[in-house]
Amino acid sequence: MNSSNSLRGCSRRDFIRLSVTGAVAAVLGTRLAFVAEAAKKKIPVGLQLYSVREACAKDLPGTLKIVKEIGFSGVEFAGYHGKTAKELRTLLDDNGLKCYGTHTALNTLQGDELKKTIEFNQIIGNNFLICPYMNGETIDGWKKLADEFNAMSKIARKEKMWVGYHAHAHDFHPIDGQVPWDVFFGNTDKRVIMQLDTSNCLDAGQDPLTVLKKYPKRGRTIHIKEHGGDVNTYLGSGDVKWEEIFKFCEKHGTQYYILENERGANPEVSIKSARGDFEGLKKLGKV
Repeated sequence: MNSSNSLRGCSRRDFIRLSVTGAVAAVLGTRLAFVAEAAKKKIPVGLQLYSVREACAKDLPGTLKIVKEIGFSGVEFAGYHGKTAKELRTLLDDNGLKCYGTHTALNTLQGDELKKTIEFNQIIGNNFLICPYMNGETIDGWKKLADEFNAMSKIARKEKMWVGYHAHAHDFHPIDGQVPWDVFFGNTDKRVIMQLDTSNCLDAGQDPLTVLKKYPKRGRTIHIKEHGGDVNTYLGSGDVKWEEIFKFCEKHGTQYYILENERGANPEVSIKSARGDFEGLKKLGKV
């Protein structure tokens, strides 16, 4: 039908109404497309199970069920509570959860133990092997650790896995005028993951965003942990400048946000904290 003919007999009021309706539809369409695109770009959020460690020790299957009900899509392990890799994989699958990482002790990444650790994590579906704590003690000690992680990384790469290190406050305390964190990451291959912990970084008097900017694209996973306040200060209501952190992560290749809190190991308190932090993420538009 010719458009000019279709408008004949159309009153000025009808014409305006149709024009406004079309404009609104166009705006709504654009907005819906933007929301859909934003949803696609959201980084998956997992819970570091150290946050609910006593609940896990008491009832791991039940705790994983709660983690899923809260809204998390994955977890990062900090211990396996006596379960085999196959048992853990079954629990994850039964609850519709993915493994976004494991905190595995330094000795499990060294020597012949690395192969066993890789095999274990292949079964549970994890690609990120993160050392939760270490201390080089001296600058030479940190350089030696950097060399070790470079060797680990080469082996892990063959299995499409990553090794990395998680931040603690002592990593930012200078030794002989040098910062251990910078010594370690300044001497490691770019494939060695830098798992920053926002709260631990602030505990050391450092700015998380500044640290992230110094090593762009190395923070493939990051611990998002609120800083300051009391037991009821959930994510989004403390000292961390989340808008800047999230903007950087979303631009520089972060694959997983790992939410963690250390407000208390008591099962009831820790689960309440996990819920509160997840609600904080909702308010920030990240889940």
